[in-house]
Amino acid sequence: MMNLSPTEMDRLIIFTAAEMARRNRRLGIRLSHPEAVAFLTDEVMLAARRDFPYDEIRDMASRLLTTDDVEPGVAEMIPMLYIECLFAEGTKVIALFEPISPGTKSVTDKVVPGEIISPDDDIEMFTDLPAVTIDVVNTGDRDVQVRSHTHFFEVNRALDFDRAAAWGMKIDRPAGTGVRFEPGVVKAVRLVPIEGNRVVRGQAGLVNGALDAAGAKQASLALAKSRGYLGA
Repeated sequence: MMNLSPTEMDRLIIFTAAEMARRNRRLGIRLSHPEAVAFLTDEVMLAARRDFPYDEIRDMASRLLTTDDVEPGVAEMIPMLYIECLFAEGTKVIALFEPISPGTKSVTDKVVPGEIISPDDDIEMFTDLPAVTIDVVNTGDRDVQVRSHTHFFEVNRALDFDRAAAWGMKIDRPAGTGVRFEPGVVKAVRLVPIEGNRVVRGQAGLVNGALDAAGAKQASLALAKSRGYLGA
């Protein structure tokens, strides 16, 4: 029975994945991202164990794979690769920059990982929803960032605006974006209704239930006022 350390287990996983990559290369199959990483890592770690000089290993690694050997877009997904290697004098990290070099085959449809391909015309969002525009001023002493998913009624208590008008609304911005409110600056913000089941839980704890329930708005306004939320 072998007692393997976590590092040794990792090395075996890398070797196994690299062997799969080698088999696929022999069969003319382009390598995926994990296969390419495993192949490069295994070859570099083996060269280090063979006591090749650091510079020779980096040079060798730069010639192992080209874009002809990998799936479209894989080279762009590996702009750099850091590999911890065991040399005779101890452990060193080898940094490979753009380790997959250009190949000879022409690429007609260049794939860019994460690329968003959209129509030429502008995309309008929430055009069928009733919207309101309200003025907001940050009375605090630091910037306040509000994300697109936030129930605007419950945002930072230092933001002064008509909270009743913001009931059940969120910022008219794409998911993952938001609006920054600088201290003392009046900013107009466009809001649209929250859709779906219209149930809000957590956030500032002013609702914790259905937005359209009877008396929910009045109760939340009273709670917000008691907790010092401006505009309530």
